[in-house]
Amino acid sequence: MHISARHDYAVQAMLAIAAAGGGPVKTSDLAVMQGIPASYLPSILADLRRAELLSSRPGTDGGFSLARQLEQISVGDIMRAVSGALASVRGRPPHTITYTGAATALPGLWQSVHTFTSDLLDSTTLLDLLGDGQAAGPRTDRDTTADGATRHRP
Repeated sequence: MHISARHDYAVQAMLAIAAAGGGPVKTSDLAVMQGIPASYLPSILADLRRAELLSSRPGTDGGFSLARQLEQISVGDIMRAVSGALASVRGRPPHTITYTGAATALPGLWQSVHTFTSDLLDSTTLLDLLGDGQAAGPRTDRDTTADGATRHRP
């Protein structure tokens, strides 16, 4: 999975709006608060509005506001709103890829990567990220040890 600047900026913008009480927040203020190029934000915010994650109100008191509650907006929702699929193999969905010869097992691996990534991003909400300033991480029955190994909890 590739996390593009567009993905990153979209999640940052949504978090900034959420941290500001849900909005309204002006585009120029978002750019300053998060250090996002102001010229890049309008198209991202338009995508988020089209996906019904944001609403907008014009005028001096206007800006962008969350269209749903914090716990109803996942990082997966945000990333799909600005780019479509969360994971792809050479630009194609993992389940459409086939290989021959020694690589015939690869589609299963790519599909697992897609499933794990989707599960993680879909289960992590704005509320999770704002709760303590850290991502909730995968919601599984596994722990990661200090040396990076994965250990299953009983």
